[in-house]
Amino acid sequence: ITDVKFLDGTYVYEVNYSDGLYVESTLEHIDDYDGEIVFEKEQINIEYKFLLGDLVQVDGYEYDYFKIVGYRTEIWRYKDSAWEDVIYELTRISDGEWLEAHEEEMTLIADAKRAEAIIQKLEILYSAHKKEKEQPKLNNPRKGERNKKMTTKEQKQHIDGLLDLYNDYNRLFKEFGDDEYKHIMNIALGKIRRAAEELYPNRKKKKTNS
Repeated sequence: ITDVKFLDGTYVYEVNYSDGLYVESTLEHIDDYDGEIVFEKEQINIEYKFLLGDLVQVDGYEYDYFKIVGYRTEIWRYKDSAWEDVIYELTRISDGEWLEAHEEEMTLIADAKRAEAIIQKLEILYSAHKKEKEQPKLNNPRKGERNKKMTTKEQKQHIDGLLDLYNDYNRLFKEFGDDEYKHIMNIALGKIRRAAEELYPNRKKKKTNS
C-alpha cells in the first residue's frame, strides 16, 4: 500500500504507486493468502567486450598500456529509461597506477592469453622511458578531460625508443620466427606512426606512383 484516500465515504488504496485505486474488498493481506507468491524478476544479459587480464590502451593515454584487473556493472532504472554501464578497473603496466575506464575509451592490444608474454617483452621500452622522465600520477578524469602531453624532445626520444624496440624484435623475428615478436613489431610500428603524426601534424604524406 503506497497511499490511502477517502472518497465518497469509502476508503480506497493505491498499490505500488499505480494509477488505479482499489477498494478494501478487492485486497487481501499477504499473511492471509494461501497461494504461491511470485515476484517479478528481470533477466539481464550483458556482453563484456573485454575480460580480466586483457592488455589495453585508453584514450588520452596513448603512450601507456593497461591491464584489466576488475570490472563492475552499474544497472540504472528509471520510469522512462533504462541502461547498464560497464566500468573497467585497470592498472598501468609501467608503474601499477590505477585507472577506471569505459568500453568506448579502450582499445584491445592483446587478450589475457597473450598479454603476459607481451608485457614481459615490452619491459625494455618501459625501462628506457622511466630513465627519461618519471610518469605522472593518474587522476581518473572523465572522458575528454585527460591531458597528458609530451614535449617535442620527449616525443622524439619516445619515437627513438620505439624504433629501437621495432629493430630489436625484427631481428628476433627473423631469427626465431615467433609470432609474438611479429605482434610486438606491429604494435611498435603503429605507435611510431601515431607519435610521428602528433610530432609533425602539418607534414604531408609523400605520394607514390604505382
